[in-house]
Amino acid sequence: MFVSLNWLKNYIDIENISTEDLAERITKTGIEVEGIEYIAEQSTNVVVGYVKKCEQHPNADKLNLCQVDVGDEELQIICGAPNIAQGQKVAVAKPGAVLPGNFKIKKAKLRGVESNGMICSLQELGIEEKFVPKDVAEGIFVFPNDAEVGADALQLLNLDDAIIELGLTPNRSDALSMLGVAYEVAAILDVPIRFPEENVKTAEEQAVDYVSVKVEDSDANPYYGAFVVKDIEIGPSPLWMRNYLIAAGIRPINNVVDITNYVLLEYGQPLHAFDFDKFGSKEIVVRRAQQDEKIQTLDDQERTLSSEHLVITNGQEPTAIAGVMGGAESEVSEQTTTVLLEAAYFDPKVVRIGSKDHGLRSESSIRFEKGVDPNRVKSAGMRACQLLSQYANGTVLSGVAEFDELDKEEKTVEFSSSRINARLGTAISNDEMADILRKLNINYKLNGDTFTVHVPTRRQDITIFEDMLEEIARIYGYDNLPYTLPQGASQAGGLTDLQQLKRDIKQYFESAGLMESITYSLTSQARSQLLVSPEVKEKAVTPVALSMPMSEEHSTLRLSMLPELLDSLAYNTARKQSNLAYYELGTIFLSEQEQVTKQPEEKLRAAGALTGDWITHPWQQEKRQVDFYLVKGILQGLFETLNVTAEYKQTKIDGMHPGRTAQILVGGTSIGFLGQVHPKLQKDFDLKDTYVFDLDLDYLFEIHKNEPSFAKIPRYPSVSRDIALVVEEAVHAGDVQATIQQAGGELVKDVQVFDVYQGEHLEDGKKSIAFNLLYLDPERTLKDEEVEESYQAILYAVKDAHDAELRG
Repeated sequence: MFVSLNWLKNYIDIENISTEDLAERITKTGIEVEGIEYIAEQSTNVVVGYVKKCEQHPNADKLNLCQVDVGDEELQIICGAPNIAQGQKVAVAKPGAVLPGNFKIKKAKLRGVESNGMICSLQELGIEEKFVPKDVAEGIFVFPNDAEVGADALQLLNLDDAIIELGLTPNRSDALSMLGVAYEVAAILDVPIRFPEENVKTAEEQAVDYVSVKVEDSDANPYYGAFVVKDIEIGPSPLWMRNYLIAAGIRPINNVVDITNYVLLEYGQPLHAFDFDKFGSKEIVVRRAQQDEKIQTLDDQERTLSSEHLVITNGQEPTAIAGVMGGAESEVSEQTTTVLLEAAYFDPKVVRIGSKDHGLRSESSIRFEKGVDPNRVKSAGMRACQLLSQYANGTVLSGVAEFDELDKEEKTVEFSSSRINARLGTAISNDEMADILRKLNINYKLNGDTFTVHVPTRRQDITIFEDMLEEIARIYGYDNLPYTLPQGASQAGGLTDLQQLKRDIKQYFESAGLMESITYSLTSQARSQLLVSPEVKEKAVTPVALSMPMSEEHSTLRLSMLPELLDSLAYNTARKQSNLAYYELGTIFLSEQEQVTKQPEEKLRAAGALTGDWITHPWQQEKRQVDFYLVKGILQGLFETLNVTAEYKQTKIDGMHPGRTAQILVGGTSIGFLGQVHPKLQKDFDLKDTYVFDLDLDYLFEIHKNEPSFAKIPRYPSVSRDIALVVEEAVHAGDVQATIQQAGGELVKDVQVFDVYQGEHLEDGKKSIAFNLLYLDPERTLKDEEVEESYQAILYAVKDAHDAELRG
């Protein structure tokens, strides 16, 4: 809800409190203020001017030379607006004025002619384009004839207004109106409320002579009132009303439409104006729509109705979807002379169904859905009639044609002051509680310490003791409630081993250069089986589909975090962020049946996705892209941190590159995979080469042993030997490495591959793999004979296991 403070001042006095202090006090009493904005940036020295003379510029076809009276002087101003004309009253920025954007107005010459100031459009004064009335969207703004020459134009245009945005919870529908906010602020500041004028002079003719009302479903529509206003003159609404609508985020259209919107915001009661002559009947029938019945709404779209929708008809065909949108055929236009004004109460559920089914969420439907004040429905219609009489020269017919089975009784809630104090821990007296109820404009009776409260119908959120407890507490002041420190023994909190381990893993990934990402647990049906790890697929799990998803994109619980991570990469690369590395710790959801009868099993996993350049040093002309071995190195570092030994086995996974994907095993158990995304899938996501990994953290945590250990710094020298072995092309370097490690014995502390060669001096189908062997005994100096003996044992072992020959 956007609350214009200048508008609010019409109902209560808030002159003696700043906007920021008022916002803070509103927040402290239970309605959060989400922000404060101003209609426009501050301008200076802008006044109302009268165009005494307007002639074409002598040296330019599209410019006009104007003589403008600004009250204390007459200025010559050159203006290029297409709608400038003699006799208009316009907004003039005098020389020395400052407009939004720190735009300073100076005396200047245009095509050789002097110009002293500027005639301004609303956009130039800081009003957003979407709120500018269409008739002045391409030119300057013209004031009404009663505007005083020389007056402050900024004040007349409400550009000195501040807007408070209220973040309302669903139960506080009473604050969806200016009067509702006025009640709230009046209680906070303890000031009286001034109510709008509803009295209107009516004609002798009766509204019931022109129209009758019939409601076929009284549960869905317990009240329907039809007012008739004749001799309407369509035109612009008064300037102050247009200003307030713009402040509330609504674009002015014409006086009839603006008045219904104004009353909607003032009373919180939606209204609808029909062109009586186009309505096509003297009978209003409110009924359920027929299955597949059609209606063309105000947005010129044909909509198909169902029996769940409530419609307003002329006895034959629908003219409006109740509480949602009117029909195009009975729309008010410039030719309208007689208005049929609807003020009704519609069941919130029915309006919600109509709004949701047709994708029409409007200011009216929002208020109907949350519930309007039953005692304000008819009075809102009277208020609109009063404004139509005053600002559209309408003749209001006597009475109202209505159907009325609406319950307008006030609910009763009882509470005792002792119970309130016991719950709050306070000592608020009966007199103080009575004063709080007075401030809230709530009637009550006091018997001893028992209050019998008659809750106003505007406050439909108050029905039980706890509701009244909240009202007393918030107006009394949450800051005034007593507080005590916890009693008894206490101990400092701490993280569990699992929590600490998760934090350590996150810290490792971030220290390795990855950024944390948090994606939706819900994905689309198509993506739910994409990039699923082999050990998950082996369980023959079925993706769990929601029975009532909000959208197709989020309809199924994920079996892998990777599809949504790829989607995040795609989103950011489309916005010129090409070098990205994400990781996520999250859960996947496993179930053996699609229609689950029990909660799916949740498994904790770690996933990552990397694309683009990993190292970029432009000055050194060094650049390195993400590749398989980079991702493998990151995971090896993680496994070393967890003191886990992992093996890598080439595999094929749907959606992954067949030659650059490896399954990860720990102790013979599959815990995930890593590799490059298949080029076709990369293209689907509009990504370049992208590498991913997916790990089963639950299993890693299960086997992890957090035993502190350390290794002595060696006091004795190590021995390094290189060995190049020629093997068949199909032999894996990892298998040879494992054989070397096993055959070398305890003296071989590390084995690393540092070169793979194929080409000249090697037979076809052969390759050379070079290893570096590190020998070390931390307790003594090694002898050449020991190293040589181990070296020969390695040569024998690789010959026997892999038919490997020492490269000459």
